[in-house]
Amino acid sequence: MTAEQQPEGRTQDEPRGPLPALAGLAGVPAHSAAEAWGNVRDWVTRGHLADTRRMPRLPIHLGDGYTVHRYEPTAPVDPDLAPLLLVPPLGAPDFAFDLRRGASLVEDLLGTDREIFIVTYDATGRAAGRRGLELWVDEIVPAALYAIADRHGDTPVHLAGWSLGGLFTLLAAASKVSGAPIRSVTAFASPVDVSAVPLVAPFRSVAEYTGGRVFSAAYRTLGSFPATAVKWAFQLTSVERYLTKPVTLATHLDDRELLEQIEAVDLLMDNMTAYPGRAFGQIYHHVVRSNDLAQDELRLAGRPVRLADVDVPVLLIAGADDVIAPVASVERATELLTASPDLRFVVRPGGHLGVLAGRRARENSWRDLERFLAAHDGA
Repeated sequence: MTAEQQPEGRTQDEPRGPLPALAGLAGVPAHSAAEAWGNVRDWVTRGHLADTRRMPRLPIHLGDGYTVHRYEPTAPVDPDLAPLLLVPPLGAPDFAFDLRRGASLVEDLLGTDREIFIVTYDATGRAAGRRGLELWVDEIVPAALYAIADRHGDTPVHLAGWSLGGLFTLLAAASKVSGAPIRSVTAFASPVDVSAVPLVAPFRSVAEYTGGRVFSAAYRTLGSFPATAVKWAFQLTSVERYLTKPVTLATHLDDRELLEQIEAVDLLMDNMTAYPGRAFGQIYHHVVRSNDLAQDELRLAGRPVRLADVDVPVLLIAGADDVIAPVASVERATELLTASPDLRFVVRPGGHLGVLAGRRARENSWRDLERFLAAHDGA
């Protein structure tokens, strides 16, 4: 079995990465010159530094606009460990969970002998723009859960999502329409209270002044929130880091892991996708403009979907340096998830992506997830 192909237009051997922007080795300490030259040599000869091959996986269920994949185990599967379904957000590629070798949550989880699955979405086509949040909450996530449970004697399945994917997992557990077999929910960097997100404040002010008409007209005309705009939004959250990137690279040529991480993150940014128009409209009106989630007043398909109705164990993980989902915006959920029998909230090093796939995630948020899953593997 071979690993899946890289995202379209990208192969492992294509010249790519941070090093073309560097003029030389100025600023590298003398004792690290050998490591720096070795990194430059490898980039010149191989065209890349990071190993961004994806962990092998196969589709097990094909739905209308989505696919459920099973990652190929790297060790014998322990039947006493309940399966885990990963839920990516809209806009960002699903390989955020499998960023690169050495910084892949999927790779790490497979090493624990647990079966790992992921649901992916088709963000293209005319139908995609008409898909609303209720489709993910009431249909896609539940259908993926049932497909996995059917393979495991109808056992409930662990759920883990990142960013908006984390909100999908929480809302799927809150919705009682499908009766999906959920064992636990983990949400990485999922903002519940957008009033605690400084970057959103200007958009909320414009929405309040215009009654929401400006942004509504924009996404209805375009049919979606463009991929380029999604990429800019992510980059805006770390504009200082992007401005100082050339200096960082020039002074850290000897730090192989840092160079690999930057290269892998750049690849992720280059593969952002558009937000479906209807889903983006709902996020804008109900989350950004009205902050319904923070008040536990969100309505989907004409009915309330309340976090207070989540009755499974929940782990909330916030990034200490996250400006997209600041700690306070994630922590707000702890006041709403009143029916959860085991509610845990932790703050770990990293930004919005870093808390999921950063260089410090292995010893922090990944271990939190591992312990949480193990605590709820029983019936």
